[in-house]
Amino acid sequence: MTMRIDLPEETIAGVLAKALGNRSFLVGLIITLLIVAVALVSFVWTPYDVTKLVIADKTQPPSWAHWFGTDHFGRDILSMIMVGARNSIAVALVAVGIGMGIGVPLGAFAAARGGLADEALMRVNDLVFAFPALLSAIMITAIFGPGAVNAIIAIGIFNIPVFARVARAGALAIWPREFILAARAAGKGMTRITVEHILPNIATLLLVQGTIQFALGILAEAGLSYVGLGAQPPMPSWGRMLFDAQTRMVTAPWMAIFPGMAIVVTVLGLNLLGDGLADILDPKSRRRR
Repeated sequence: MTMRIDLPEETIAGVLAKALGNRSFLVGLIITLLIVAVALVSFVWTPYDVTKLVIADKTQPPSWAHWFGTDHFGRDILSMIMVGARNSIAVALVAVGIGMGIGVPLGAFAAARGGLADEALMRVNDLVFAFPALLSAIMITAIFGPGAVNAIIAIGIFNIPVFARVARAGALAIWPREFILAARAAGKGMTRITVEHILPNIATLLLVQGTIQFALGILAEAGLSYVGLGAQPPMPSWGRMLFDAQTRMVTAPWMAIFPGMAIVVTVLGLNLLGDGLADILDPKSRRRR
C-alpha cells in the first residue's frame, strides 16, 4: 500500500477552499487560463491573417481596425501575439516535459542508488547545467539549423539537470523515513519503492518546480527567437516581434510594447500560480497560517 507524507488528509472541498482563499493562486490561474484560451482561439480564428503582408498599412498605430496597431509589414500585431502565444506555450510545455521526463527518473535513481552512481550522475548533471539554453541552442543550430524544434531541444536539455536536482533532493529526504524502511523490510525493490512511495511524495515539489520552469521556458523561447534561433518566419514569435521592433522604438513603439507586455503578463501569471501552489500544497505554510 502506497503511503504519503507531508500532506494531511483533506477533502477536495478543503483544498479548493484554500485555493479560493489564496490571491496569488487565483490571479495566476486566471492570467494563465486567459493566455491559454487566447492560444487555443488562435487555432481557429484571428482578426487578420498573420502571413499576409499589407505594406500600405505598415506601422499603423492602435485603432479600432487594429487594436494593437500593425508592424513594418502591415501585419496585425494582435493577431501575431495570439499566434505567438501558442508557439511560446508549445515550446515551453514540450521543453518542460522533456526536462521532467528525463530529469526526474535520473534524480530519483541517483537518490536511490547513492554512492558512486549518485556522484557520477550529479557531476554529469553539473556539466550539463553549466551550458545555458542559449549556448546549447547555438551549438544545436550550428549542426541542424535554427527552428522551433531545436529551441525545444535546447530548453529541454537545460531543464533536465534542474528537475534531476529537485527530484534527488526530495527523494533523499524521504528515503530515511520509517515507512520506506518498512517497505524495504517487506521485500520491495528499489524501483518499486521509488514508483510507489518516493514519486508520489515529491509530486507536489515537482509540480511547483514545473510551473516555475514553464515560466522560464517562455522567457527562454522569447530570447532564442529574439536572436533568430527560435521559430522562423512567417511563424510569429514574441521574441522575434521584439527583435523587429528594436529599430522602431521611436516611430512605432507599439511594436515592442504589446509583445513585451504579453511576455511579462504570461511569466507573471505563471510565477503567481507557482507561488500559490507552493502555499496551498506546502503543509508548513498551512500550519503557519
